[in-house]
Amino acid sequence: MVNNQAGNDSFYSIPLVVTPREIALSDSEKTEALSENLEAQFQTATDTSVPADIETVDAPLRAYFLSPASEPQLTTPEVVHEAIRGLKVSKAPGPNGIPNRALKHLPRRSVSILARIFNAFLCTHLFTQTWKHARVISILKPGKGPALPSSYRPIILLDRIGKLFENTPLARILHVVNEGGLMQDEQFGFRPRHSTSLQLPRPFVKITRNIGGKGLTKAVFLDVAKAFFTVRIDGLLYKLTHLKFVNYIVYTFSSYLRDRTFEASFQTATSFRRGRQTWLAQGD
Repeated sequence: MVNNQAGNDSFYSIPLVVTPREIALSDSEKTEALSENLEAQFQTATDTSVPADIETVDAPLRAYFLSPASEPQLTTPEVVHEAIRGLKVSKAPGPNGIPNRALKHLPRRSVSILARIFNAFLCTHLFTQTWKHARVISILKPGKGPALPSSYRPIILLDRIGKLFENTPLARILHVVNEGGLMQDEQFGFRPRHSTSLQLPRPFVKITRNIGGKGLTKAVFLDVAKAFFTVRIDGLLYKLTHLKFVNYIVYTFSSYLRDRTFEASFQTATSFRRGRQTWLAQGD
């Protein structure tokens, strides 16, 4: 489905999609072309010139996962209820079609059942495969030609109950990060009450001071293309072990990251299910 806004029912039409192998004309062909392009992006960025560094990560990580996991800190119906209250009803539903608005109407008994399900996953250190499957809709990037699959920005929609479960290990991770001072004060993105726009005054003040003192200001700006699509999972897990995260969190996070699948949709057509070697959720 290619539209102007996720969750919107008003569609615009793509005349055709051009790939290196064919010209896609039907809805199903366009869907597969978009899906194939996404699958090519969900690949680990590897550098064959540094095999020693890769082995430095892989060998200790294999040994780490041979050790037994620690007892998890379980959640409660009250915590799940508060998490449901904080859900945004504007979020589009995932593959199963259940929106956040429906979760907000769950009775107390259902919330208690959800808490028991979440605790079962925490105890087994698993993230169920159903929650790892995504529906992808594509939005045309401004100023890009509609005939190229690379001209579309993927919006990845996941199961809303799975997103709700993420709040439990996320709260544990953020507690460790904040208590241990693992995040620099200059990190503003993806932090509560730390909008990236709040960073703008900082360089402005420094530049103004330097101009007043007849000095120079040096700056380096980096834009990493597809950073969330090419993260090396083992490298990320190794960092968590190096930072001494509780190992049941690392075990659960490993399951969360691996063996993910997706399907792309366009109009009434849906692509075949494809695998993703790597991908981190971003603004879903």
